[in-house]
Amino acid sequence: MSVDMKERVLFTIVHAMDHPGEHAAKMREELMQEHIDHVDTIIDHVVIAGPMFAADNITVVGSMLVYKFDDIEKARLTLQADPYYAAGVWDKISINTFRAALGDVVGGRAF
Repeated sequence: MSVDMKERVLFTIVHAMDHPGEHAAKMREELMQEHIDHVDTIIDHVVIAGPMFAADNITVVGSMLVYKFDDIEKARLTLQADPYYAAGVWDKISINTFRAALGDVVGGRAF
């Protein structure tokens, strides 16, 4: 059976790794409330978001956000409005579109 990829839901995923060292961790802590306030303003455009951890499940090493956008530029602009971005918490950022095929967000199986 042929599956039309265009029928699947398209999201944008942001994978943002923190700068190594104490400075990023300190900035993350100092700006947490501002970051949360920012996320609250865009919550209708967020599928899921949160911190990523090192193997110890304690040390934060970055953030992952999945936006309901199918436009990388719109996701980039939204991310750039985040206080963590402005403060330089994140070192390496990748932004990619993603077509959801399975899971709760697409009602189980989308093909």
